[in-house]
Amino acid sequence: MLGILDRYVLREVTKVFLSIISVLVLIVASMLFLRILEQVNVGGLGVDAVFSYLRFELVRDIPSLLPPAFFLAVLIALNRLSRDSELIAMNAGGSGPPRLYRTLLILALPVAVLTAWFSLVLHPWASNGIHQIRLQQKEQAAQIAGLQAGRFYVEEEGQVVLYIGEIDRRKSLSDVFILDRRGDRSRLVVSDGGQHRIDDATGDHLVSLTHGHRFDGNLGSGAFLVADFDDYLVRVPGTDTRRRPISKRSTTPTRELIGSSELGDRVELEHRIAAPLAIFTLVVMAIPLVDISPRQRTSGRLMMAFLAYFCFFNLQRMAESWLESGTTPLWLGSLWYQFLILALVYLWLLPETFWIKRVKHRLSTARVGEKPV
Repeated sequence: MLGILDRYVLREVTKVFLSIISVLVLIVASMLFLRILEQVNVGGLGVDAVFSYLRFELVRDIPSLLPPAFFLAVLIALNRLSRDSELIAMNAGGSGPPRLYRTLLILALPVAVLTAWFSLVLHPWASNGIHQIRLQQKEQAAQIAGLQAGRFYVEEEGQVVLYIGEIDRRKSLSDVFILDRRGDRSRLVVSDGGQHRIDDATGDHLVSLTHGHRFDGNLGSGAFLVADFDDYLVRVPGTDTRRRPISKRSTTPTRELIGSSELGDRVELEHRIAAPLAIFTLVVMAIPLVDISPRQRTSGRLMMAFLAYFCFFNLQRMAESWLESGTTPLWLGSLWYQFLILALVYLWLLPETFWIKRVKHRLSTARVGEKPV
C-alpha cells in the first residue's frame, strides 16, 4: 500500500512529467510542421498528406521523448522537495532513499510500459506509414516527370508517337494525339481527353482515352477505317517504377525482429528496447543526483546530471554503431552503455555516501586519539 508521502511524491513527479512531455510534444510538433510545410513548398509532399505525415512523424518520435522527459521530471520534482526542506524532513521521519527508490520505480513502471508500446508497436507502424507516403509522392513525381504536356514522345524506334496537350494535377489529359505504326497498318488516334496512370506490375504508362476518333490504314492507300470510340487504352513503355517491397528495418514489426538472426535486425530490436529500459535506468540515476539537504551546494550534482544525460544518449548511438560494424562483440550487445553510465554516476557519488563518510570520520577520530598530548 502506498502511504501519504508516497502518493505526494508520485503526484509531484507526475505533474512535472506531464508538463514537460506536453511542452516537448508541442515543440516537436511545431518543428515537424514547419519542416513539412517546407517540403510542400518545394513540391516534395502533397497538401493532402500533410496531417497524416505529421501524425506518423510525431508517433515515431515520442519514444525518444519519454525517457529524457521522465528523467528531467524526477530531477526537477526532487530538487523542489529538497529546496523546501521536505526531503530532509522525510529522511528524518524514516522515509529515506530506499522508500524514495521504491516510490519512483512504481511510477516508472507504467511509464516504461507506455514507452514500450510506442517503441515496439507504434514505432514500426509509423515508420511504415511515413515510408508509404514518401513512396507515393515519388511515384506521383515519376508520373509527372515521365509524361509532360506539350511534348512529343517517340517510343520503339519511332513506331509509336505520343503527344499530350495538357496534364492537370489529377492526371487528367487533354488534346491527345497518338500515331502507332506497329503491325501491318498504321493507327492514328486523337482524343479530347483521358487519364494517365502507371502500371505497378510493369512500370509502363497507361493512357486511357475517352471520346475520340481512330483512323486505321496506310499512307498512299485509300483503304482507311474511320471509327469513333468512347474508351481507348494505350500502353506506353516507361522506366521501371514498380512498387518494390519495403526493406527498411525501422518498418519491420518487432515480432519479426525477435526471430531474426541478422545483425542489423538485432541492432534495431535493441534500439527499440533501449527506450523503455532507459526509464528505469534514468530514474535510478536521478535519485542520488539530488541533494537531500538544501544547505549543500547543488551546482556540482546538477552539472553531473546534465553531463550524464548527454553521455547517456550519445553513447547509445555509438554503441549501436559499434555493434552493427562489428567493433563490439555480439554477446555484449548495444545496451551496455546504460549500465556503464549508471555505474560511473554511483562511483562518482561514492565518496559522499553516508557509509563512506562514517568510515572517514572514524579514521580521522582514531588519528586524533593517537596524537600525543
